[in-house]
Amino acid sequence: MELVNRPRRLRKHAVLRKMVRETRMDKSSLVYPMFLMEGSNLKEEIPSMPGQYRYSVDRMEEQLIKLQDAGVSSVMFFGIPSQKDELGSGAYDEDGIVQKAFRKAKEACPELYLMGDVCMCEYTSHGHCGVLQGQEVENDKTLELLAKTALSQVQAGADLVAPSDMMDGRVSAIRRMLDRHGYETVPIMSYAVKFASSFYGPFRDAAGSAPAFGDRKSYQMDYHNRREALKEAMLDVEEGADIIMVKPAMAYGDLIREVKDRTTIPIASYSVSGEYAMVKAASQAGWMDEAGVLCEMATSAYRAGTDIYLTYFAMELAKYMDEGRIG
Repeated sequence: MELVNRPRRLRKHAVLRKMVRETRMDKSSLVYPMFLMEGSNLKEEIPSMPGQYRYSVDRMEEQLIKLQDAGVSSVMFFGIPSQKDELGSGAYDEDGIVQKAFRKAKEACPELYLMGDVCMCEYTSHGHCGVLQGQEVENDKTLELLAKTALSQVQAGADLVAPSDMMDGRVSAIRRMLDRHGYETVPIMSYAVKFASSFYGPFRDAAGSAPAFGDRKSYQMDYHNRREALKEAMLDVEEGADIIMVKPAMAYGDLIREVKDRTTIPIASYSVSGEYAMVKAASQAGWMDEAGVLCEMATSAYRAGTDIYLTYFAMELAKYMDEGRIG
């Protein structure tokens, strides 16, 4: 048969396949989400996330060193306070769990790039992401507390802050607060396109942040909406976001691509706890090849346009990149 075009020619040899690979990944783009808790000498496995742990600050160094050794250079901290109140005061306390963790991490592993999740849900007694007025989250009153939280994290050693609350105007409020205190060069990675997703269940178990009543659909996005996602992304760019995040990653590749095509700033995506739990459960049952699936999931996110990938599989993916399985 006389065929001029034979795409299989470029698939014949492993070296050539990698040479013409369209999607390329690097360990420097991986971010590991890490849970910190009050107490001493504690390392607790998270039941819904096998292989993931909550660490007390004095035990986190062992994990940070493992990450560095694997080539993962960025970590995002999530705090679990021992006490919560209606205003989530532990989020912006200079001696809060995350603030203590940033100071310790800067001392123990100064080469790591430290990111802070800026939200109230882990710190409020009601589990919602801001100040309540009745049973509604009051947007504008919450902005001041989010800005205070971001500032306290930066003062403690955070290299980047990442607001995940989905309040209107929070990027602008945080940018003004940081600039006013001389932190003009600290970047903001906004959870701009964050959906009200069922994929978050294990995270709420890990962080103890499930809402005491209702849900978060009045501030997190309806997953039916594409144009609204683009609107949210562009608003945060206008407010001064340096990086835009789409969350979750796996089910939202279409929006990763659309946001990527409409902006000129880097795009992050978050492979969330539910994605991790599904892969773990299926692989433990012998139904799927864990390594193959997580490599495919990560590649799909990068192929869609991800520049920065937050994942609980960061160390495993770094290993597979070293081995040439992906990247």
